[in-house]
Amino acid sequence: MSLSFFDIAIILFFLLVYVIVGVAAGKKSSGSSTDFFLSGRNMPWWLLGVSMVATTFSADTPNLVTDIVRQNGVAGNWAWWAFLLTGMLTVFVYARLWRRLGTVTDLEFYELRYGGKAAAGLRAFRALYLGVFFNVVVMATVCVAGVKIAGIMLGIAPWKTLLIAGAVTVIYSAIGGFRAVILTDFVQFIVAMAGSVAATWYIIDLPEVGGLATLFTHEVVTTKLDLLPSLDKPEEFIPLFLIPLAVQWWSVWYPGAEPGGGGYIAQRMLSAKNEKSAMGATLFFNVAHYALRPWPWILIALASLVVFPSLESIQTAFPDIPSSQIGHDLAYPAMLTFLPSGLKGLVLASLIAAFLSTLSTHLNWGASYVVNDFYVRFVNPTASASAQVRIGRLATVLLMVLAGLISFTIETAKEGFGLLLQIGAGTGLIFILRWFWYRINAWTEISGMVISFIVALGLKVAGKAGILNLANHEELMLGVGLTTIGWLTVTLLTKPEEESVMRRFYIIVRPMGRYWKRFADTDSIEKADTVSLPLQVTAMLAGCMAVYCALFATGHFIYGNYSSAVILTAISTLSAAYIFFIRKRIA
Repeated sequence: MSLSFFDIAIILFFLLVYVIVGVAAGKKSSGSSTDFFLSGRNMPWWLLGVSMVATTFSADTPNLVTDIVRQNGVAGNWAWWAFLLTGMLTVFVYARLWRRLGTVTDLEFYELRYGGKAAAGLRAFRALYLGVFFNVVVMATVCVAGVKIAGIMLGIAPWKTLLIAGAVTVIYSAIGGFRAVILTDFVQFIVAMAGSVAATWYIIDLPEVGGLATLFTHEVVTTKLDLLPSLDKPEEFIPLFLIPLAVQWWSVWYPGAEPGGGGYIAQRMLSAKNEKSAMGATLFFNVAHYALRPWPWILIALASLVVFPSLESIQTAFPDIPSSQIGHDLAYPAMLTFLPSGLKGLVLASLIAAFLSTLSTHLNWGASYVVNDFYVRFVNPTASASAQVRIGRLATVLLMVLAGLISFTIETAKEGFGLLLQIGAGTGLIFILRWFWYRINAWTEISGMVISFIVALGLKVAGKAGILNLANHEELMLGVGLTTIGWLTVTLLTKPEEESVMRRFYIIVRPMGRYWKRFADTDSIEKADTVSLPLQVTAMLAGCMAVYCALFATGHFIYGNYSSAVILTAISTLSAAYIFFIRKRIA
């Protein structure tokens, strides 16, 4: 696809903006590791919330949604819509607890909640396992999407795409640290949303598509429009809706949707000014992530079924793309090739913004683990502030290189999504219960992590060898079951943590529950939470109701079902009003 001078100018302008912001932020990010990884803990809630949304608005997300819609219809998105439950649980229950930790990274939690060599070993291993291995796999999945978009729209070789995008991201991330990530995220979110909406508007009116009315009556599209899978088709209802909503959201660890919060979401909560700001940021993220963004991607995915009804049609249209890269996720960038000059540049700039935003966040987050939770904690505890920042910048570069190399082993965004879900299957409940159930100890987390990885690897090998022939949801359920039984057994066979460790944790975090109150001192009693857990759970459910109804109301307005849209809008408004009414009690 050829680009005009105007298109190229738009793209180069935004790339230059990101680099300038990174260099400018570098002056305030070099003082200490707290400045480099948390920006001094003074970021406003709205900026942190936008950053969370921008990070999850990655280049692979539209491709993933397109893959899902083309194969499983709109209802297939419950595979990630279900994670709203854990998101709202984080907002109303865990956000305040994370902010109270006052740590640089969420991995410091391990040596506050647990004690001894097991806790230290767990922290060291998780620093490398999550910060390097797991993090690199996530970035590699994002790189796959970036490579496909560049290949379709620009005809650029994969290595060139990774070299250019990686270089720009590393420059502003390594120089400006977390402050640069947050500030560029703000710009990138605006650009990404504008490009997404503009592209959808134009593509729906293409002669090949014929507008919304024609699109929704097309024989290929009519079977893909349902927001909920039919109960009459258990082969669809169970894997697409029941399992994600009943099991997946609480049992699976996935970046950006960790049960109980964690990862780069926790990093932003830890950088907030206070507990109220941490809650506000995560609430904004969940509303925007699930209610604001999905429909432009969904509409383009549906339109792609008309223009490119099969994988063969995509291969025919783009013969230079290797057959190994041809998948349903490729339909999204394929549709963007129809855009006119000027809009091409804006949309490409938006996709590049989404791509860089996700990479920059993961680079800074992963580097924070490598520096704070491994290098300083176990290698060089006396490292100076400048040395920590220097190691952080070096880690940023190396993580980008590793992600680029691994990206050549992953074929589609959906494949990467499924792999990450399977690796984390069965560990999610640990992250929910560890704040409240005193029996959870370091060995619980170690066993859960080891068992889930072994089970995921075993299922992968068995599937490749033809020993097992399980569907993805069957593998997920088996992984959750075996892992949960394993870590529960280990928990009950091992002792709880020492009382001195429990007391230290309670004084800092003040978690709810009768058992914890035995460790309270006068100071922690005075500061103890007066918010009841049932009220927080009620707020969580109201938040889910508000967002889901807003999401579906938008869909029904687009479909032309105005009566259903009005009813859903009313329910969403009432749910939001309830949260507003009790906001002071839960904050």
